[in-house]
Order: sequence, then structure tokens, then C-alpha cells
Amino acid sequence: MGPLGFILICGLLHFQVDGSRLRQEDSPPRIVEHPSDLIVSKGEPATLNCKAEGRPSPTVEWYKDGERVETDKDDPRSHRMLLPSGSLFFLRIVHGRRSKPDEGSYVCVARNYLGEAVSRNASLEVAYIRGILRALFNMNWVNERVHKS
Repeated sequence: MGPLGFILICGLLHFQVDGSRLRQEDSPPRIVEHPSDLIVSKGEPATLNCKAEGRPSPTVEWYKDGERVETDKDDPRSHRMLLPSGSLFFLRIVHGRRSKPDEGSYVCVARNYLGEAVSRNASLEVAYIRGILRALFNMNWVNERVHKS
């Protein structure tokens, strides 16, 4: 065997040893910070936290009511941003009479080639503060009129 063949074989052996050692250090994803339930006012910003560990670093995706969430990674005009930490940031909570695209049950899913980890569910609900305050104001107004009569 010539010197080139020896170098080639040593290089292959080194690659196989290093390659197997790296694979032993790799680990499947695990969620180390789960999202929590949120109650947020319409139009306000909000963050659903999620942090995952693993080797190689896992990718994180979010699902709402079982459907994948579209973020700025999919559409730069989206009001939802996937942060480097894996958290889901809402520039503003969108909520209307006919459409409630942000309200629902969320999970984050972390994946690498060794598997996936799914967070606990977290609900995002939109607070109806104005409606509640209006109802309380109307009740007080009615009570005052009844007591004055």
C-alpha cells in the first residue's frame, strides 16, 4: 500500500470513529420550557414561550387546534413571529366577530433527526374587557335609576 492509500484509510477510520462519537453525543429533542395559558386583549402583543434542547439543535414549529401555525418564516407579512428561542410572538392579537385566527389551543413541536418532543397545550384567549366594563356600567346605571325612583 502506498502513502496515498494509507492516508485515505486513516482518514476513513478517523471519519468513522469521529462520526460514531458525534452520533453518541447527539440527543433527541426535549421541551425545557412549556407554553402557559394566556388571556390577552385584542390588538395587544403576546408571547407563547417554548424552549427545546437537543443535539443537533431542534427546529420548532407551532400548531393551533391541530393545524400548523403560519409565521413570518412562511409569510413575511404575518403578525406571528417564530423567535430564535422557539417562542411564538404575536405582534398584535387579531380577533373579530367572524374571524378569531389567534384564539385557540397551541402546542410547540421540536424536531431533529432523532425524534420529536411535543409541549403541553396552552390556550390563548382574547379578553373582552370593554364588553365586561360596558355591562358593569350599564348595570350600575340601571341600579342607580331604580334606587332613585
